[in-house]
Amino acid sequence: MVSPRTRAMLALLLLLAMLLATLPPTTPAEASDTPDPATVTVPGTIQSVLGCPGDWQPDCKNTYLTFEEGVWQGTFEVPAGSYEYKVALNDSWDENYGQRGARGGANLALTLAEPTSVTFIYDHATHAVADSVNAPISVVLGTFQDELGCAQDNAPDCLASWLQDPDGDGTFSFVTTLIPAGTYEAKVARNQTSDETYGADGTPGGAAATFTVANPGDEIYFGFKSSDNTLVISTEGAPRGNITVPYAHWVAQDAILWNVIGSPRYTYELHYAPEAGLEQTATGITGGEMLPLTFASGGPGAGVFERFPHLQGFSALRLAAADLDKVPAILQGQVAVLARDQDGNVVDASGLQIPGVLDDVYRYTGDLGVSYAGAVPTIRVWAPTARNVTLLRFADANPGTAPVSAAMTFDPASGVWSSVGQADWTSQYYLFEVEVYVPATSKIERNLVTDPYSISLATNSTRSQIVNLGDPSLAPAGWEAVAKPALATPEDIVLYELHVRDFSITDASVPEEQRGTFKAFSNTESNGMQHLKALAQAGLTHIHLLPVFDIATIEEDRSQQQRNDFAQLAGLAPDSEEQQATIEPGRDQDGFNWGYDPFHYTTPEGSYSTNPDGTTRITEFREMVQALNASGLRVVMDVVYNHTNSNGQNPRSVLDRIVPGYYHRLNEKGEVQNSTCCSNTATEHAMMEKLMVDSLRTWATVYKVDGFRFDLMGHHMLSNMTNVRAMLDSLTLEKDGVDGTGIYIYGEGWNFGEVADGARGVNATQLTMGGTGIGTFSDRLRDAARGGGPFSGFQEQGFITGLADAPNGTEQGTVEEQRANILLFSDQIRVGLAGNLKNYSFVDRNGNTVTGEKVTYNGQPAGYTLDPQEHIVYVSAHDNETLFDAVQAKAPATAPLAERVRMHNLGLSLVALAQGVPFFHAGDDLLRSKSLDRNSYNSGDWFNRIDWTGQESTWGAGLPPSADNQDNWPLMKPLLGNPGLKPTPADIAAASANFREMLQIRRSSPLFRLQTAEDIQAKLSFSNTGPAQIPGVIMMSLTDAGADLDQQYDRIVVVFNSTSQPQTITEAALQDADFSLHPVQAASADPLVKTATFDPTSGGFTVPGRTTAVFVQAEVGDLADPGTTSDAATPTTVAEQVTAAPTVVAEVATAAPFATPTSELAAPTPAAEASSGSSTVIWVSVGVVLVTLATVLGLKRRRR
Repeated sequence: MVSPRTRAMLALLLLLAMLLATLPPTTPAEASDTPDPATVTVPGTIQSVLGCPGDWQPDCKNTYLTFEEGVWQGTFEVPAGSYEYKVALNDSWDENYGQRGARGGANLALTLAEPTSVTFIYDHATHAVADSVNAPISVVLGTFQDELGCAQDNAPDCLASWLQDPDGDGTFSFVTTLIPAGTYEAKVARNQTSDETYGADGTPGGAAATFTVANPGDEIYFGFKSSDNTLVISTEGAPRGNITVPYAHWVAQDAILWNVIGSPRYTYELHYAPEAGLEQTATGITGGEMLPLTFASGGPGAGVFERFPHLQGFSALRLAAADLDKVPAILQGQVAVLARDQDGNVVDASGLQIPGVLDDVYRYTGDLGVSYAGAVPTIRVWAPTARNVTLLRFADANPGTAPVSAAMTFDPASGVWSSVGQADWTSQYYLFEVEVYVPATSKIERNLVTDPYSISLATNSTRSQIVNLGDPSLAPAGWEAVAKPALATPEDIVLYELHVRDFSITDASVPEEQRGTFKAFSNTESNGMQHLKALAQAGLTHIHLLPVFDIATIEEDRSQQQRNDFAQLAGLAPDSEEQQATIEPGRDQDGFNWGYDPFHYTTPEGSYSTNPDGTTRITEFREMVQALNASGLRVVMDVVYNHTNSNGQNPRSVLDRIVPGYYHRLNEKGEVQNSTCCSNTATEHAMMEKLMVDSLRTWATVYKVDGFRFDLMGHHMLSNMTNVRAMLDSLTLEKDGVDGTGIYIYGEGWNFGEVADGARGVNATQLTMGGTGIGTFSDRLRDAARGGGPFSGFQEQGFITGLADAPNGTEQGTVEEQRANILLFSDQIRVGLAGNLKNYSFVDRNGNTVTGEKVTYNGQPAGYTLDPQEHIVYVSAHDNETLFDAVQAKAPATAPLAERVRMHNLGLSLVALAQGVPFFHAGDDLLRSKSLDRNSYNSGDWFNRIDWTGQESTWGAGLPPSADNQDNWPLMKPLLGNPGLKPTPADIAAASANFREMLQIRRSSPLFRLQTAEDIQAKLSFSNTGPAQIPGVIMMSLTDAGADLDQQYDRIVVVFNSTSQPQTITEAALQDADFSLHPVQAASADPLVKTATFDPTSGGFTVPGRTTAVFVQAEVGDLADPGTTSDAATPTTVAEQVTAAPTVVAEVATAAPFATPTSELAAPTPAAEASSGSSTVIWVSVGVVLVTLATVLGLKRRRR
């Protein structure tokens, strides 16, 4: 899940993918494949301090570079500060370059402790971008430089011989054909002066290297290794390819795929060095052994391209059968491949990506981590490429305790290293010392690393702990007898998303030492637990906990956490900048973070325990589950297997320091992809999927977790998710203590990044999950209700925020456009109310009979599910502004607070009464505010706190943190500073009562919880549709025709009136019917809803403005099928013509087993839908997205 702007990047990438879905693919720029530019600019956050009118302006002449000595360069006096930049060509963003010379690549960071003269350089031949601060600018100086255009020889400041490192591997190179025949001298100069030079042997100030050019035009290669400062000169030309960059893929024991010419006339070689040390020259590879490879014209073998679809078209090379027994040893060292043409000349060379061959040779299905046979532990780790693994065992967690070392035993068949212990090892701590070749450093490294299968840890995850999770002492009293709240079907689920620390950190009814911890949930009389119990009694079923596994970026030692003075913050103005400025310096040490930063997947987070050292966290997590279950609530975990906090040799990298290059998804250069915000994992690799499945099994069986929400599920494969579902379904009460068929799973099915549209295999997205029974979040109803999208205009209005008849004065299109939008939004909401079903048929805004998939949502189908349990319906979550904050931003400035509360309540009612699985953000029922913060992942307790007593709102807590919100501060300031918009306890109480009433209404009838697509088509229909409908009013009818599901009601009619005035919808077919207001609303705390009426004479339902009213007809006998209602009910009053429209922008279980859908509702043949826009509009939208994306792409965010 993001620098804090990566969520914006993700949404923009998602939108871009949608806009381009039907367009031909494009090819990214390679070096020298675009015309020479007329201008080169350095746009970025440096520009405003260099005299430009703003930042990120590609046409500002103040930051132009000039073309000199074959490169674009410029030197500027830059004040102290932290900046970001890239280069842009020809005064526009159409062609721009960032890190590693990538077109459209990530921004480059620049941090200056003091004012500094900074030189920026861009080479259009290679697209390399550099500055004189991040790395010394190195050149080859010598007696040849005047031949290159330098003013003189031995010129350290002449960039005509600039040494570049485009791959970032530490080897800098310069290649030229301009040196005439003759003998010359050369050395390396750094920082454009002669103060720091290196000769051939790497000695500072050493003698120059001598070289001879035999013929004019010969290619001369200069290579400088920054690791030892040695200079290599080749007069035979530059090495072809790069063995430190793994463009080739070893996909099976005998097969390699490489994007190189495949020909029987060419020869191919596999080079390997068990001790590392391969060296590349112009004529080949030295320093190791070589095995021949043969071109396989028939391809790599069955199933390979299915496993690696992104390698389609690569040439297949095969290793001889006689050499296959050498593969295990080869994989423990450095490997590379080389290709020669028919004359023996080197044409290319590459390193190798090895996940495929590791899966082929070392697939393993047994135990990993700590397991017990009786009282004796065995510790296992999968490390097939390791040369050696040593177990370091510690008596305790004290950093000063010396370890006892023991060699681990290697199983060559599985790649597993193991150590059988003794009973007294229990409760001790351990680390692995892994001796392994690391491609990133091109060396054999010795890594001290924790166990990726850790189940208990020392404080701050410094050591893993040997623990028997079956030990009764680690379970609270009564754990084995925990009774799960009754749950018949997934459609009965109602989710409430809650952060462990938010729940109790400011709750004075919880003992101070327990606030912000798992233990707080055991205080069943606390304000928070009493609130949750009341919600459970109303109809809430599940508490969804934000990440509770071991988190990399939270200080677990409370004595080291920084705390803010709430009294001091509360004394500041509600629209002040000071609150966020006060919080900013300590936000990484304050104990708060959403937690989307996994460190160890299968250990509870230590900062949420009263004692983070050892097993207390295990017991307290179980106590939390037990307490919530006893309160009538099941527990869902938010799991983040799609990425890790770090990779490579980073101290917080676990997986990559054990099996380098395996667990993460790599790009074509072998670099870890980070489209998720962090280091993407590759669950399409067998052992990464195994880690995920094994971890989930532990949470389900050992901790009795009742459901799992998958962060960025679209970055997993569909097969991963169905394998997870199969594992859970295999769990039984008799064997495992839980009935896994009752465990619900759902996730974010966003389709973006390197996996988009099945690029790495069919990924688990909204459009691919139909029929699995696995839920996906639907952004369709969310955006239609709120208006706009998470990263569109801050004030764009939607169905609940006044679009129909209360424009907020912002530019949102013409009268016609805004009317078209409110009608489209209404159709999108209707699809959502009907379970977001792909094939649900109804009459749309144009009067046509269409299915859900034919209603559009930013170029995608609005409807995509095949069963209602696959629909997670929501309008608010931890991401983006809370619902109440969104309403505050989007409502007309003149709207009083009471109107805004009703808008908010209307939004929650859409979710509560929709088919599928409703999802609410904790505090939605209390008008929760984060003072307009759109990304509170690291904003501390001050902006994230909840008052369960309903006496205080966080609205007006100051302007939200600048990193993600400053652009909107001018719009926010008058809102936050308006005392009339601060909710009172009475406002909060009214919202809370309305929420509970909606839960009670949902629970009151199974018609709100229909279990099949067929039932929804048969029993749910809409009136007030077609072109003559009243804009802003949705009327939904539920009939108990056919199978009698509801013993109380024959028919239920729900009217959602988003307009400011009462509206009457008349259904002639319901004349003389006997409808009354639902009993819950007849006794409602809201006096206005009690004025809603039904007139049996006309069949008219009259509902006050900004109100959801539910009418019921008591059961009197069998009903006929509802048939087809008219496309537009007759309005008695007509809403004002809308005058503003937004731009649409994407974005132990004991219950009966859940049924997985097995058939698809047949789709009727719909009438053709009117076109929703021209290709010109799409391309304009693409341009807007690209421009915006260029400003955020690569602003690396760790979703901490």
